[in-house]
Amino acid sequence: MPSLHALANPARFLKVTRPLTPLLFWAGAVLIAIGVWAGLTQTPADYLQGESVRILYIHVPTAWLGTGGWTGIAISSVMYLVWRHPLSNIAARAIAAPGALFAGLCLATGAIWGRPTWGTWWQWDGRLTSMLLLFFVYLGYMGLARADAERGGDGRIPALFGIAGSVLLPVIRYSVVWWNTLHQGPSITLSGSSIDAALLWPLWWTLAGFTFFFASIVLMRMRALLAVSRVEARMRRMAAV
Repeated sequence: MPSLHALANPARFLKVTRPLTPLLFWAGAVLIAIGVWAGLTQTPADYLQGESVRILYIHVPTAWLGTGGWTGIAISSVMYLVWRHPLSNIAARAIAAPGALFAGLCLATGAIWGRPTWGTWWQWDGRLTSMLLLFFVYLGYMGLARADAERGGDGRIPALFGIAGSVLLPVIRYSVVWWNTLHQGPSITLSGSSIDAALLWPLWWTLAGFTFFFASIVLMRMRALLAVSRVEARMRRMAAV
């Protein structure tokens, strides 16, 4: 198994991720299908929320990956600023689009869940508002990274933005503790879960499935960005001849 330092070599990274990408994609698709099937057909309705509770098998993984994606951007940004390896910068850029997608899906599924549960599609409470801000921060990062690449920047400004944006992560995490909101408190913690076991078990399937699926998208985007950078470097060498 190659070390993380060895994977920082683009050629070795491509060699390892070429077979790994479809493996993660199809494993994720299978796990998602099993989890969704089990959640829709093999679990009982909630005694308070009824059938609407089943959206948790999509909503929770999208929330997890919406915030987890920015964690990946922040870590990659720190690694880029410290070690200056371009693969870290590429990783952060590759995470941004799927991270924004899952943050948007989290907001959409939350609104669908909230309508029958709370009687409203939207509430300006701490959890929802901070997640919406994270979605816009994703969009801002994507625009900044594109502009930096087009003007020939060295990637430091997007990396600093990636680190600064991580201030939203603890706000999202603890918003339901710090403020009195419609959103329920933490359901799954290190000490256990408040969700009944009869409803909980398919969630582990969809969490794993969406995580694998997310990882496959990030690897595909990293490979594509590496290919683009190689083509651009070759064109610059040709133009200099």
